[in-house]
Amino acid sequence: MPDALTELLDPMRILLDLQQGNEIAQCFSGCLEPEEISRRVTHGLVEKFNCAFARLWLLQADQTTLKLVASSGMYTHTNGSFARIPMGAYKVGKIAQNRVSFLSNNLAAESWVGNREWAIANNIRGFAGYPLIVKDRVVGVLAAFSHYAMEPEFLEVLQTLCTIVTFALDTALQYQREKQIWQSSTRSPIFSNLSLSDQLVSILSSARLTLVGTEQPLNLAVTYTFLQAAEILNKIGCSYCRLIYTGKSVALEAIVPTTNLTSHNPEGWIQTFLGQLFFMTSYLGGILQTQASVNQRAIQVVLKVPYSRDKLGEKLRIGCRLPLLQLAFTHLAFLAGLMVCNETDEDVPLLTDDVTQIQSAKRVLWIQQGIQALPKGIKAKVDLSISPDQLRQAVEAVIQGELWDVDPDTQTQQILSNRELEMMALLAQGLRDRDIAERLIISESTVKFHMNNVLKKLKAQTRYQALHQAIINGWIQSANQTT
Repeated sequence: MPDALTELLDPMRILLDLQQGNEIAQCFSGCLEPEEISRRVTHGLVEKFNCAFARLWLLQADQTTLKLVASSGMYTHTNGSFARIPMGAYKVGKIAQNRVSFLSNNLAAESWVGNREWAIANNIRGFAGYPLIVKDRVVGVLAAFSHYAMEPEFLEVLQTLCTIVTFALDTALQYQREKQIWQSSTRSPIFSNLSLSDQLVSILSSARLTLVGTEQPLNLAVTYTFLQAAEILNKIGCSYCRLIYTGKSVALEAIVPTTNLTSHNPEGWIQTFLGQLFFMTSYLGGILQTQASVNQRAIQVVLKVPYSRDKLGEKLRIGCRLPLLQLAFTHLAFLAGLMVCNETDEDVPLLTDDVTQIQSAKRVLWIQQGIQALPKGIKAKVDLSISPDQLRQAVEAVIQGELWDVDPDTQTQQILSNRELEMMALLAQGLRDRDIAERLIISESTVKFHMNNVLKKLKAQTRYQALHQAIINGWIQSANQTT
């Protein structure tokens, strides 16, 4: 059965909206301040999608109240009658409580609106409210208000953006909670003037600690990460630690005996215990590894973080579809000595696996996955096995105007059959399966068969992702180009 929503979507519009959504996501990439992330999201919705105003509430620690932390557009204040909303109260509270999104393009006619005159006077027509959920936990609610009826394309992109926003907020909130716990502990005032080794000794009271090298001053984020690691290691029974200072980095090597652990998979259990620390370490450009000894009697934990660097290499913009892939390549770029930035300057090289972002940069490094065709115009091709040195070489090559691991003759390689291209061209004109079948004098089931083949060949999730790939590669022209 055809998807009714898919039939309504404008492929060119949804591609543009995806580009705008990705730009919003890039604005808060790497940020660990929940309120700052929220402000960038609401500001982005107003700026990129012409929303009348947008607001974001975060669920408080008591799990009973939503606090307004960001508001952009017509209203920028975060106080007033909607500053704190009880769970289940008003529409926002119900969205959080029931975990169900709500969409309306006739806000003044909704029975739950308390002030319909306000909606009419300010010409507020559209409303979209989405719960921000991680597994079975509610993080907050994002709401957007519009002077115009909200298009289906925008609502689809907003739902995708909410997934990324939720991941970023949950990570930032966890970081802030752990940081607050540490700063409020009785040790905190004493530690302000102590070296890292002295602080570690105080935490790891039952472990033997060895210092190797000359201690260096560390910034707050690096120090906090090592202290958090020490707290965890102390809880899981660490017996020995070695703090190592080298010319470029500081490392903590720890030994955790498995004799007192009841888990059948002690290494996996310890990795789970370390949890959020993996993200923090990657964010700082470091590594966090665990490895079982040969006789399985102990687990070695290694935390290594480079010193804060004032001088980094070339600039690089990273825009991946998945947050985890974004994090992995950000980590790799730090190790490569590159300066990861969010600048929209098209001269700054862009590393991406998202075809919707390619047109925003002149120098594109494409993350190749599987056998998908290379987009048209890319300057370098990398994959998930690339090393930091290779990434740096690839970035330097494209800045100098050279190709890196790209054969000019295969840049526009066509992997779709002529019949499939013919169908994609008709899809670009807005035709539905029934219309395409009539135009080509074939059955509708044959059209669906060929379209499914296209999705498989291009590794696309939807027809419109496949359509965009075909346009980007120059295999077909968009409807705007043909008119």
